[in-house]
Amino acid sequence: MKNYWLVKSEPASYSWDDLVAEGKTTWTGVRNFTARNNLRSMRVGDEVLFYHSVTDKAVVGVAKVVRTAYPDSTAKEGDWSTVDLAPIKPLGNPVTLDQIKARPRLKNISLVRQSRLSVHSLTAAEFREIVRLS
Repeated sequence: MKNYWLVKSEPASYSWDDLVAEGKTTWTGVRNFTARNNLRSMRVGDEVLFYHSVTDKAVVGVAKVVRTAYPDSTAKEGDWSTVDLAPIKPLGNPVTLDQIKARPRLKNISLVRQSRLSVHSLTAAEFREIVRLS
């Protein structure tokens, strides 16, 4: 059964265009236990919304998990994980945080409730609603 996720990245550090240019990336640097556990729950083929945080505050593309969780080589200490992601497609139009907050069906997603979390789980309905908004 496919699961759905949202990952956040500051576009100045790593953007959707970077992912597209590389064709695949290792999603390193997650240092929050909830986000780490979300990474560990990802399965190959799960779909992932790519969200530009800080400046754009918008979902800009759809990616997929191409490798499940393994140890994050950038971690100096602790038990941290990473996954590999590959781009599927950009969204027709970015879906802003304000648009998400304005939708009754999306008002309770973790992106709104836990804004600092970098890896969020989504229901299939939430995922489809965000893609539909694009």
